[in-house]
Amino acid sequence: MTRIFSGVKPTGHLTLGNYLGAVRRWVEADQHKADALFSVVDLHALTVEHEPARVRRLSRQAATLLLAAGLDPERCTLFVQSHVDEHARLSYLLECLATDGEVRRMVQYKEKGTRARAAGESVRLSLLTYPVLMAADILAYGTDEVPVGDDQTQHVELTRDLAVRFNQRYGHTFTVPKATHPKVAARVMDLQEPGSKMGKSHESGAGIIYLLDDADVVRRKIMRAVTDSGQGVEYDRAGSPGVANLLDILSACENGNPEALAGVYQSYGALKKDTAEAVVELLRPVRERHAELAADPAYVDEVLRSGARRARDMARPLVDRAYQAIGLLPAG
Repeated sequence: MTRIFSGVKPTGHLTLGNYLGAVRRWVEADQHKADALFSVVDLHALTVEHEPARVRRLSRQAATLLLAAGLDPERCTLFVQSHVDEHARLSYLLECLATDGEVRRMVQYKEKGTRARAAGESVRLSLLTYPVLMAADILAYGTDEVPVGDDQTQHVELTRDLAVRFNQRYGHTFTVPKATHPKVAARVMDLQEPGSKMGKSHESGAGIIYLLDDADVVRRKIMRAVTDSGQGVEYDRAGSPGVANLLDILSACENGNPEALAGVYQSYGALKKDTAEAVVELLRPVRERHAELAADPAYVDEVLRSGARRARDMARPLVDRAYQAIGLLPAG
């Protein structure tokens, strides 16, 4: 059976972009057709300045939302990254393979590093090396497929390169994974800045729909979404990014086609209204189930403990083989 791995960082509240770009596919397809592992990758949240209590709170919230969205612990493995030591163990070995040049070429490092320096902040070494930790997350499980958004494709390519390099130098150890992408809304954009993706940690939440936003907040944000200077409703990502983003969102909610939907609307207002109602209905069961699970934290804790045990059982033998292959003396 195909094995997949994917994760979500607890650096902010999960958004509609996370749901449409990744989580819904995990729920509706991946956990049913594959040996699937999904992780709250909390170690990745430490690459920037953070509050420890907030990381813990957002890690629990993310796990709870993944369950609320429909991940079934009987069908998949859900766990917190830091609960499985093999991620950090393997990451160091891969750092010994990766080169300074290839990790500095990562677009996200360039973007985040530039923003940090512009704000007068220091750039942590972990921000540079976190794609290598991401590679360890994937390779530790013999992963075949990695469902990701467009912005993470470069990191999966690095993972593939490191797997091939290790196998060539030290003997075949790792499966070489491939990235897979959802057909629609792989990258949902900010409603106020349609040139930027809808990220969890944006300073202003005006253009971001969070999964736990109530219905009125969702409607208000979408009705205030930036559109374009023209009057016609056309699906043109380059020329009309705001309208195209709304069409992408609506089509993803309704499993439709954004180009076809563009011909249905004569005004931006009608498009916004229908998009708002579609998002409200899409997220309603997630919010309701989250409230139920949040009232039962013991259940969530047990799911995460059980998931970490299964993940360790899968990762440890492979990582032990990698340690031996690279030349480290086995523990007595």
